[in-house]
Parts: sequence; structure tokens; C-alpha cells
Amino acid sequence: MGSPAAGWGAAPAKRARREGSAESSCGSPADRDPRLWDTERLCQHLSRNGVGEPGLLRRFRESGVTGAMLLDLPACALRITHACLPDERLEVLACLNQLRQTADIMKVFNDPVHGHIEIHPLLVRIIDTPQFQRLRYIKQLGGTYFVFPGASHNRFEHSLGVGYLAGCLVRELKERQPELDITQRDILCVEIAGLCHDLGHGPFSHMFDGRFIPLARQGLNWKHETASVEMFEHLITSNKLEEIMESYGLILEEDIAFIKEQIGGPIDETACEESWPYRGRPKEKSFLYEIVANKKNGIDVDKWDYFARDCHHLGIQNNFDYRRLIKFTRVCEAGNQKHICARDKEVGNLYDMFHTRNCLHRRAYQHKVGNIIEIMITEAFQKADCFFQIEGSKGKLYHISTAMEDMEAYTKLTDNIYLEILHSSRPELSEAREILHKIERRELYKFLGETQPEKVNEIPKDEYDGLAGDIANSKPEKDPPDVELTAEDFIVDVVNMDYGMKDQNPIDNVLFYCKADPSKAIKVSKEQVSRLLPGTFSEQVIRVYCKRQDPIIVSAAKQYFVQWCIKRDFTKPQDGDVVAPHLTPLKQSWNNRSKTEYTTASEPSCKQKLSFNK
Repeated sequence: MGSPAAGWGAAPAKRARREGSAESSCGSPADRDPRLWDTERLCQHLSRNGVGEPGLLRRFRESGVTGAMLLDLPACALRITHACLPDERLEVLACLNQLRQTADIMKVFNDPVHGHIEIHPLLVRIIDTPQFQRLRYIKQLGGTYFVFPGASHNRFEHSLGVGYLAGCLVRELKERQPELDITQRDILCVEIAGLCHDLGHGPFSHMFDGRFIPLARQGLNWKHETASVEMFEHLITSNKLEEIMESYGLILEEDIAFIKEQIGGPIDETACEESWPYRGRPKEKSFLYEIVANKKNGIDVDKWDYFARDCHHLGIQNNFDYRRLIKFTRVCEAGNQKHICARDKEVGNLYDMFHTRNCLHRRAYQHKVGNIIEIMITEAFQKADCFFQIEGSKGKLYHISTAMEDMEAYTKLTDNIYLEILHSSRPELSEAREILHKIERRELYKFLGETQPEKVNEIPKDEYDGLAGDIANSKPEKDPPDVELTAEDFIVDVVNMDYGMKDQNPIDNVLFYCKADPSKAIKVSKEQVSRLLPGTFSEQVIRVYCKRQDPIIVSAAKQYFVQWCIKRDFTKPQDGDVVAPHLTPLKQSWNNRSKTEYTTASEPSCKQKLSFNK
């Protein structure tokens, strides 16, 4: 799981355990864990290690130095040294630092994106549980792996990366602005929230909550963040981690609420009407809620990790530099709350971030082949759903679509369900199995084309179900194909792409600071940045597929699709003039291009002609 490294500097060399040492103590957790020692127990340890002069121990008892100070030894060093004479200080601090290291050994993970990263031992305890290890078996990009052979990474490594980056950002803020009073508890809670934010993902990640559940459980308002909060609770209780969390200085009721709120938002939704809806941390620390999942503008460490990680595995260039942005962030007060702000000169870097997000959606996440594979997997899961039984708590059985109602059952639900169906010989799974066999043989539903409606003509969600039938009723009147198609022959995939906040420019919700006054939060408008930035921040793309494989039927289906685009006043499909040359002239707005737009390289204009006679 990684090699150990000490919290301060290099890891201490292994040495033989001595009777009475922290490593070999037995008995209650308070005896085993130096962080839980009271003053008397700490004095006994100093005496045993030859640093126990009676005068020193008396001053220690008077000062009330306890093992809890080992949690943040640098911050408590001044109080400890006050109890020491000048010639005792170095020896005492060395002894306590060694003791702290035995209880607080970090582990090093070699991450392909962030390099060698240190993970706190409490996070390692969370990682080494069945609920977290489950993320090893859930693909980060779902069906995209069937298109991009490098996209084999899983939610496991992404979660490690988010936990690491969350710690990087909050420590940077603590170091830069000590007045924020960021404590070791705050840092640990933010790191745990980053680590556990995706515990609730189902098989093939967003395919499960974005495609399968809305079809299998129509009307159910469920999202993976809800399951992440429930899975986190289940992880803590089933692995009995409450005691170890307390040993690292966490206050369970307060800090577990804080961690859950960072993942899923306010626990009590009715509290949103109040001025401050959160219970885990007071309003003075509002900025801590903007690190893992930033509901205000979408700039958070979750995105920073998946941009870098997904680009790395997809083979796509990542133009966004999160390391630079971390160096130019600070907390400023605005609207009676404290917010994380970026330096004004970093506005271009942030536009690059959202541009990178859009590029990833266009080129990978919403790839036309990846999407149809996910649609086919969803169909297979629907057909198999009622035949699968997953045992949950108290022996109760659940289906694929109901497993998230019980976290014990949901822990067993991973991408492996695909292989279980594929290799099953059960007759009741024959339909689902055949769909997956088609994916394996690359006999995918045929892509007919894509189109875009104008903003005023965008299709609302409640009309999605009727689109296939609408296309089936759009048989061309001019030279109609000799093929009759039905709604069952078509698949319509409506993809809504944006910069993360629907029609809004997310940068409008970002606060900045300038060099002249770093304490003052300001806004930077798009016009102040560049005239070349996008003017529209969302669009709808409609893709149509045909379930049939026969080339004649597919050709006819493309004509149906072009006729439907004419009827709905959508944009012309890119190959419309090729697949339906007799139909595209019927739409006047499709044929209003000037002659200069058709100028080819073989017919250059006078401005394009170059002389090579020199």
C-alpha cells in the first residue's frame, strides 16, 4: 500500500521494541496511543527514556502538557519548552518528536499524476477497508474505456488524488494566512472528505446514476453524492473507526457532520433557509466548504485531479495548471462570508480550466461511441436487474437497481456485474448477455448523425421519451426509402454540455484579489479579460443511433433522421448532403452559404495565390 515516511523528515529507523515503549504498550487504546496519554503517562515515558529529571517532571505536571499536543507538535512546542530549562529543551523535543513519529507515520504512495504523495495514517485506515477498496473495481470513465484504451484508471486512484490535493490547498491557506485559524482537525477533515467524496459511485461511475437509475427507478431523485455520505457512515461504523478517529483529535459528532457536509451539502435541507445551513463548521470557516466540492463556482480539487488524471490516461493535453493556482489563492471576506479567491492575473488560467473541462466532455466523456456503449450496457443491466440478487444486511436480498438502499449490498456492486452477466449461462439472462456479446464483438448500434437545436428550440427532459417515435414518423416524402422503421429501431441520446453551471459563465461567480489590496475581494468580468472568450456557455447536442445492422436499413434510417432535422428546424447533420442529397436542398436555411465558403484549396482566391518565381 506504500512505504512509510515520517511526518517530519525521514522515517525513523526500525529498532527493537522495548518493554514499556509506545510501540509495545498493551492494554487500553489510551495506553497504546501516545496521543491519548495524560500528563502522568507522558512523564513516565520521559523518565523511561532518560529525560526524567524530577524538576522537569514537576514543571511538566504544572504546565499540563499531555499527549494530545503531539497532534500538532510544532504549534505546541512553545508551551512545552516553557516547562523546560534551556539545556533540556532540545532533548525533550527530540524525545517527543520521536514518540510522535511512532504514532503518526505517514505512508507514501507513488501516484502517476502527482508523484510521491504522503497520506496521513488515519486516511490509510480508511483506505484499508472493503468499502474504500471497492473503488478499485469501478472505472473512472465508465464506457469510455471501450474507446480510449488508456482510460483504465479507477475511482480508487482518483479518490487518493483528491484527498491529497485537498490537503495541499488547505495547508497552503493555513501557512499563508495564519489568522484563518485553520486547525489540524480542519485539515484532517478536509482530507477525509476529499478521499471519500466518491464512495457512492455505482458500476461504470456516471453511467449508473446518469443512465441506469433514471430508467430502472423512474421518479427517484438519487445521486451518487447521497450514497457517498451513506457509504462513509457505513465505513466508519462497520470498521469501528470511531476510536481511532478520536485518537487523532477528531470530535466525532462535529467532525463527521463536517465531512459529510463537504461531500453532500447541508445535512438538514430545511436549514438552507437559515443564514448558515452547515453544522460542522461555523460561518467564520465557510471557505473550507469550497475545497472538495465547490457549489459556488465549481472550482475545486475534485476537478483538478480528474483533469490531470483523465488527460494523462486519455492521451489528451491538459492546459490547466492547478499547482500555479494553489500558489495564487487566498481567503477574502465578501458578503459577510469568507471565500477562497484567486489572484486577478489567474483569470485566464481559470478560463483554461473550464475550456479543458469542455474539451474533455467533447472528445472523451461524451464520445459518440462511448455513449452508445454505455447505453447498451444500461439496456443489459435493465434486462438483468430483476434476476440478480445481492445479499445485504440481515440477509435481505436486493437487485442491481435497489442495492444502494443498503450499504452492505451496495459494497458488493461494482463493474464486475458486467462480467457476471457476460459469462453467465443462466437462461433468464440471455437477452442481457447477448447485448454484452454485441459490445464484445463491436456490433454496436449504428451512429446516424448529430444535430443541434437553437437555444429556443432545445428539447426539455420530459420530451426525451417521445423523440424516437417522432423520428420514426419522419419518413421522407420526396423519394422515400422502401423501408418502414419504428420507434424501437432508434436510440436518441440528448447531451447537454456546458461549463458546469448550465447557461451561466462560472467565472462570474469567482472572486479575485489584486496585488494592490490582497484582502479585498473583487470580480473580473469577461470583457476585462479578452474578446475572444466564449459568448455562450451551454449547448444541446442530439445524437441518433439505429439498432439495426443492415446497411440498407441504416441508410434509410439516416434519411429519416435528416427529414426529422428539417421538420424540427435543427442544424444540418455534417454528412447530410452525402446521405440525403435529395432532402437537404428542401431546407432553405441550410443552403444560404455564400460561394466564398465553398472555395477549395484547388481554386484559391486572388488573395490566396502566392508567387514562387523568386
